Amino acid sequence: MKKNILGRLILFALTIIVLPHSLTAQDAKEKEKLLSESAKAKSEFTKADPSMNKLFDNSYGYVIFPRVGKGGFIVGGSGGAGTVYEKGKEIGMAKVGGVTVGAQIGGQAYREVIFFENEEALNRLKANKVEFSGQVSAVAVKSGVSKNAKYTDGVAVFTQDIGGLMAEASVGGQKFSYKAF
Repeated sequence: MKKNILGRLILFALTIIVLPHSLTAQDAKEKEKLLSESAKAKSEFTKADPSMNKLFDNSYGYVIFPRVGKGGFIVGGSGGAGTVYEKGKEIGMAKVGGVTVGAQIGGQAYREVIFFENEEALNRLKANKVEFSGQVSAVAVKSGVSKNAKYTDGVAVFTQDIGGLMAEASVGGQKFSYKAF
């Protein structure tokens, strides 16, 4: 009986010691994967529109979502994770989620980049106070389109189709959350 209790205590102690390290390693792998996917997405954006390099270089910050999945049948949803950059350096991750209602069917995937014109705009994301509704429109990336980019409330949004097919006439929005690295 004492051996059984002692064995359980040792197992419990080892679990407490080992588990946080394995979770940290898993988080580190996920972070590296996200950073790699974000770098690839940035490359795809600038390949499609080389003038977008100017936005990456001159914006106060930006968030790149390498893959946002979207699907719906009358009611739809979307979601993805991305990397947040301030003055060109990775500072955290963001998640995006959204709900739409209306005539819609199908599914698609796309990349999204949001540029922040100034510190105040980026701080809204960091404070989890960024939310887009129907009136904020994203510009589909193609060559030269970013030359005439205009910030609205300190943000400019661009998307790039990855694949899928979706027909929709719906209303909805996106909500963002931020977590520092």
